[in-house]
Amino acid sequence: MTVEIRTFDPAETGDVVALWEEAGLTRPWNDPRADIERMRAVWPDLLIVAVDGDRIVGTVMAGYDGHRGWIYYLASAADRRSEGIGRMLVGEAERRLLALGCPKVQLMVRPGNEIVFAFYDQVGYERFDIGMTGKRLIVDTPTEASV
Repeated sequence: MTVEIRTFDPAETGDVVALWEEAGLTRPWNDPRADIERMRAVWPDLLIVAVDGDRIVGTVMAGYDGHRGWIYYLASAADRRSEGIGRMLVGEAERRLLALGCPKVQLMVRPGNEIVFAFYDQVGYERFDIGMTGKRLIVDTPTEASV
């Protein structure tokens, strides 16, 4: 079948969260369902899925703060890796960000995740040696549905 790249539909939440869990993107301190709702409240068109038939085979979430764009939750199904799904999703996120006037895009990769770094190297991203800090303003309590 052909992979279709399109905007996320809220009815796909369970399938998207399952893919993120399979890909190792979720963390106990972040409720992925809350992340989806927060994203949709601000940039509903920047949560993008790759679909083959009725199956979600990839996702990417993007954001734009007026200064830079961000990419989050890029994932492809384990049995569909190396088919170009991630490349298609990043390309679509970049197109949508550019249409918003976004001049640059960044993302975070956990240290030591060389497979992910290598992917982003291949699609034209530049590595930066920077420090990050953060502060949680809302503590997520994962719902039963997201555990």
